[in-house]
Parts: sequence; structure tokens; C-alpha cells
Amino acid sequence: MLLGLVGKPSSGKSTFFKAATLVEIAIANYPFTTIKSNHGIGYVKIDCIDKEFGVKCNPSHGFCVNNMRFVPVELMDVAGLVPGASEGKGLGNQFLDDLRQADAFIHIVDVSGTTDSEGKPTENHDPSKDIEFLENELNKWYFNILMRVWKNLKKRADFKDNFSKAIAKQFSGLKVNEEHVKSILREIPFPKKAELWSSEQLLEFASILRKKSKPIIIVANKIDMEKSKENYEKLKKKFPEMTIIPCSADSELALKEADKHNLIEYVPGEEDFKITGKLGPKQKLALQKIKEEVLDKFGSTGVQDILNYAVFDLLKYISIFPAGATKLADSKGNVLPDCFLLPQGSTALDFAYFLHTDFGDNFIKAIDARTKRVLGKDYKLKHRDALEIITK
Repeated sequence: MLLGLVGKPSSGKSTFFKAATLVEIAIANYPFTTIKSNHGIGYVKIDCIDKEFGVKCNPSHGFCVNNMRFVPVELMDVAGLVPGASEGKGLGNQFLDDLRQADAFIHIVDVSGTTDSEGKPTENHDPSKDIEFLENELNKWYFNILMRVWKNLKKRADFKDNFSKAIAKQFSGLKVNEEHVKSILREIPFPKKAELWSSEQLLEFASILRKKSKPIIIVANKIDMEKSKENYEKLKKKFPEMTIIPCSADSELALKEADKHNLIEYVPGEEDFKITGKLGPKQKLALQKIKEEVLDKFGSTGVQDILNYAVFDLLKYISIFPAGATKLADSKGNVLPDCFLLPQGSTALDFAYFLHTDFGDNFIKAIDARTKRVLGKDYKLKHRDALEIITK
């Protein structure tokens, strides 16, 4: 799974990326700070099952704090986007190429209105324009791809029967599948004959296809600045169909750094922190501001909420623990070392194949580690299931 971080230059993308991953990347307030895409690991947060079993887990990947398990997901911060990217303006071609493999987009918007559409410092910029131009550029991207094949496709006698397959093949590099296409045709009565499709209908189809195959969550970053809350409320009213989450990436980064240096105890996504070290006057003031202006007002910095929403709500993944019915540790003695993310609707057999091809090929049954109940290959997995796979 790959989440793409998108936005205009200097919209706070790099700050968000570092807050989510704590990797060493450039952060600066000028256009195109990010030139090449940065790849890193973020973490979604779930209740660990270790408390239920009365044990302390030893994760092989990710980590666990206070019975909260942090499961890794891949993030990609791409070069800043400017209007006209779909025609190659700015770093448009590189931007779009980088995003082909993303499963979902996290669009980071400077909700303070202090940078313009090209990432330059300004005052009173309308952040709704940033949302509109990104939607427009992405839709044009899909439309241009569609038009490359449309002329030949509409000449085919089997247009109606093979439409979904042909479109999925044309967009295969963007993770579009036949079901994406079929679901659109079920929802909207597009003409059955290709020659009857208007340009407006083609653009509409391409736009819906993009939304289904590359869903977007909007991040209202810099929520702690002067005009941010006012702009955030305006965005919610203007785009009621979109998920817009308030965020302060700078606050998250500051809290993680303070925790790293043992000045505070902080669990990502929580609404508070505990001071554990000796703080200077400036450090106290900075932490107090984060507490009052961000955590108390919004319940968190927003960074963890965004990652969790993207994975569990937008992409509808679930977490699964490999766990023995009688033994929770692996051969090295690590307790509950793994937790994996699978698409909602996955079965016990899907999980077996996910773990290893041989497990799938030789599958006999699965056992629920909690109840010891035997489960067949068609058992639909539930979020936070703990299963043992039994093979021949």
C-alpha cells in the first residue's frame, strides 16, 4: 500500500512527511523544496491485542506503546504541483509519473492562506483554489489518458461488451480495475454507443474513475495559524462531500522530537502529553502553545488521524495478527511479532497466501487464537483478527 502526499510547492508537505516518518529530508519555506519524491514509512495506530492475551508484544515491524500498535505503511512525498501540471508545466510530468502507483492521495493544503498557488509567500490566499486546481489537474490527467484510446475503442464492434476490460487495460498502470469501470456504469447511465458520448461525458467519466481509483483526503495544515480556523470552516462548507481534517504538522514534529529527547512522553494521535524532563522557558512556552492552540481545540495534531483515515476509511483495509492458538511467540521467542494490513473482504485463504504461497497452496484450516474456533478458507476476516494457519 502506498499513500501519495500531494499539494502545491511549500504547502507543508515535507513537514507533514517528516512528522509522519521522522526521516531526514529538506524542509524550507520556498517553492519546490521537494524536487524528487521522498519515500518513507508512516504508521497507522490500532489497539494491540497483547493486553487481551496478558502478554507484552515484540513487534518485528513498527512498534507498540501503551498497548497501541503502530503498523507501517509506505508514504511518498512528491514534488510540488502547480496549475497546468497535466500539460507538463512545472514538475507536472514527474509529479504525475510518481503518483501512478499510489493507492490514495493525501492532499496537504496550506489552510492559513499564507502561500499562493505556486508556493510563494502571500496574504489572504483562498485555500479552496488549491483543492479545485488539484482536482482539475488529476481529472485532466485521466481524461488525457482516456482520449488516447477512445478513437480506436469506439470503432470496435464489441464496444459495449469489452468496454470495462479495455478501459482497465488502458489505465492498468494507475491501478484501475474492471470493477471500477463497471461500478461507474451501474451508477450513471452513460450512452451504450461510443459515438453518442459527448466531451463533457468523457470528462465526467474520467473524473469519476479517478475518484474511485485514487481517492483523496484533504489535510488542512497549519491549523494553528491566525486565519486557519476561519478558512477551515469555509472549506467544509464549500466541499461538504470531501473529508477535510485539521492538522498541525509542525506541532506533531515538535512533540515527536521532544519525546525522542526524553523531555515528554507522547503517543502519536493522543490529545495530551506528559512532561518528564527538564524544560527551558522557551520549550515550556512552545509546548504550552501546542497544548492550548492545537491539542485542546482539535483533540490531536491531526497527523495520526489522517493516516488512520486514509488506510482504514478511505482504502478500507483491516489489520490481522498471525497468532498461534496455543503459542503467541515465533521461533525466536518474539511475542506477536507481526501485524499485517489486508483489504476489507479478504478471507482466511487470502491471508494464507499473503503470508506465503505455500501456506495458500497447502491450506487446511485457520484457527481463531481467541476462541480456538476452526475457520474455513472462505471465512471473512475481521479487523484485529488473530489467526493461525494450518497447512498440510
